[in-house]
Amino acid sequence: MANTNNPKGLSPVKFLSGAPWTGQARIYSVAAGDSTALHIGDPVLDAGTSQTWANGDVTKDVVKAATTDVITGVVVAVLPDTRDSLIYRAASTARRVFVADSPDLLFEVQEGTGGTALTANDLGLNISFAAGTPSTVTGYSGVTIDNGTEATTNTLALKLVEFVNRPDNAIGDSAKWLVRINRHRYADQLAGV
Repeated sequence: MANTNNPKGLSPVKFLSGAPWTGQARIYSVAAGDSTALHIGDPVLDAGTSQTWANGDVTKDVVKAATTDVITGVVVAVLPDTRDSLIYRAASTARRVFVADSPDLLFEVQEGTGGTALTANDLGLNISFAAGTPSTVTGYSGVTIDNGTEATTNTLALKLVEFVNRPDNAIGDSAKWLVRINRHRYADQLAGV
């Protein structure tokens, strides 16, 4: 059975300990001057700036992460400003986002469809991610893992931790894997094994 090609970026599932993720996230902001849209499942990094909102709240700014960046976390929701707010953060709009930023989180992510499919022997290696086309309907990211980059290199963004074992998932193109952020703002960077 072929896997469904339906990327949704990185989705938090559980902690490295095995405890389930129950929705913990921190509020960050995205400045109006940032011309890159953000979607649910996008990895982000600390922008080095902050904002003070009308109610007095102060939040750190984040921007969409590139594959070589040290990642702060992953967008899990966008705080609505009005009842008509988009489910994602449109380009050049000041918005607040919920970011799952624990360095011990494992995220489900889809393997890309190019290159050679990953195998069980790739578990423990580090890997990069690739930007894809996000959905403006569902608000989900198009980020996938780049199955042409798996290696022991400690500067790769993610670490392959576990294969998602369920009936609708098989080794091959578009397979789902659990990864940990390897280059995390709040943790050390370690080489793959």
